[in-house]
Amino acid sequence: MPRGKYVNHKGRNRNFTSPEELEAQRKKDEEDKKWRKTREAESSDDDDDDDEEENEEGNSDDSSESDDEPKGAAQAVIQIENPNRVAKKSHRKVEEVKPDAAPELTRREKEELEKQRAAAAYQKRHAEGKTAQAKADLARLAIIKQHRAEAAARREAEKKDKDAKMKADS
Repeated sequence: MPRGKYVNHKGRNRNFTSPEELEAQRKKDEEDKKWRKTREAESSDDDDDDDEEENEEGNSDDSSESDDEPKGAAQAVIQIENPNRVAKKSHRKVEEVKPDAAPELTRREKEELEKQRAAAAYQKRHAEGKTAQAKADLARLAIIKQHRAEAAARREAEKKDKDAKMKADS
């Protein structure tokens, strides 16, 4: 006998249901379905007869009052009203829907739009050179341009010197 709560099924013999048992179960299920159908038909006929008798006698007032009352003693005593619950209408009339009204955005959507606006404003200020990063980039660019101009002037001077030496040698 294995220890513990769960039984290990490995190594056990397999039990198969015989075809006769399966057929007997199927027949029993069919008989149950037939019995339920006849039972439902009988109960619906009885209900219709009872309703007609009540309407003739005038006792239907008592049944309508019991329908209005909530079932269960606790529900009759305690009326639960949740102020946080918002009842949402599932269907709206066409007149109620305004085509000009913008759809209400969720908090996440509002935050995403705010991020996009902030990014666009930053890019605009950056392009105008008003941000600290843009000022640093422009200063670095000016230094690079100055170094390149100095290097070009130096190369030009070296080239002139070479040409002058070549003419002097010839």
